[in-house]
Amino acid sequence: RNHHVVSVFNGAEAVEAYKNGSFDLVLMDIQMPVMNGLDATAEIRKIEVATGRYTPIIAVTAYALKDDRERCFKAGIDDYITKPINNELFIAAVANWLAKSNAD
Repeated sequence: RNHHVVSVFNGAEAVEAYKNGSFDLVLMDIQMPVMNGLDATAEIRKIEVATGRYTPIIAVTAYALKDDRERCFKAGIDDYITKPINNELFIAAVANWLAKSNAD
């Protein structure tokens, strides 16, 4: 789909990449070493308050219970995709958030 992708190994690296880069969208795994995706999202949202920029974050997770979904949204995640990933739903979610992001 011609996207440029930056991959990191843990939540702390995700926060650092966000600080040092410019992204149209973040795909955030929830279960990562060092810093989990919920904490990384919270840190990114704090950075956004200071910088005034906003980037959609989509959780990609095996946690599929209703409470898990609500925890993601409370942490500041915009959308939620469960594993195993359905390619059509994944592509639609990415396209939807990129369209919203580019419309701003």
